Amino acid sequence: MSRFMTIVEKLDTLDKRWVFLVVGLAVVVSTIFRLTFPERPTPMVCAIYEKIESLPEGSRVLLPFDYDPGSEPELQPMADAFVRHCCEKGLVMYFIALWPLGQNMVDGVIRRVLTVEYPDLEYGVDYVDMGYKAGNEGVIAVILTDLKKLYTTDAHGSSIQRIPMMEGISNIRSFDLILNISAGYPGLKEWIQYAGTPGNIPVAGGCTAVQAPLLYPYHPEQLLGLMGGIKAAAEYEALLLQGYPKFRNDKNRFQTALTRMGPQTIAHLSIVFFIILGNITFQILRRRRAQERQSQQRQE
Repeated sequence: MSRFMTIVEKLDTLDKRWVFLVVGLAVVVSTIFRLTFPERPTPMVCAIYEKIESLPEGSRVLLPFDYDPGSEPELQPMADAFVRHCCEKGLVMYFIALWPLGQNMVDGVIRRVLTVEYPDLEYGVDYVDMGYKAGNEGVIAVILTDLKKLYTTDAHGSSIQRIPMMEGISNIRSFDLILNISAGYPGLKEWIQYAGTPGNIPVAGGCTAVQAPLLYPYHPEQLLGLMGGIKAAAEYEALLLQGYPKFRNDKNRFQTALTRMGPQTIAHLSIVFFIILGNITFQILRRRRAQERQSQQRQE
């Protein structure tokens, strides 16, 4: 038996634990070194970026955060990217939540992005946190016609009437764009059905990867653009890096999704490698066994 065939047979009987070990090491190494790879943004992601870029300074953007800590690793990079982009364009941001823990997500992005990276922005003038309201799509149906009927105070208990940026806001039609971050129900689907379509307001947003296929049918007529999962978040970060070079300075802060895609990409490449190797090994051994059978038949 040749040395090559000996290696092939050893590969055929390779303990699957070695495969798990190699994939695990690939993920660990890529995480430690924070590897990133170029991303080619899809049209649905580009549509959101281009829409925000087209809005004039001072445009009003409604930002419903409908997710919780369970989906934060996947959705938080999207929320941060949206808020940074709105800040760079000088847009006025209105945060709300239809999930009880969505309020915590709003607090996090305000603390993590607005107060640290944009300290010159003033609460009540450049952004406001209107807080959580129970009622799911019922909340959307109410504020479609009269927002101040339901939102009389902000998340801190201050009267809406005393907040400068609430002047002129009567209902959802007062906003130029709805950017929703969604992990399920209520979420992006409800904002499309109860706000975007009846109010004729552009709706876009991000969601978990498992939720994205359920929202594709709404694009492009009712849904301007969609970011599905961490892959789409990485694409959006890549667009921000192209448009705003300042974000290239700090990979840990401004490239969260890109660095999270690194280990995922390496893991997928490792798995594909073993699949290809296994198929090559299988074909070589099958051909060899076929040749052995033919040889035995000739001898008989």
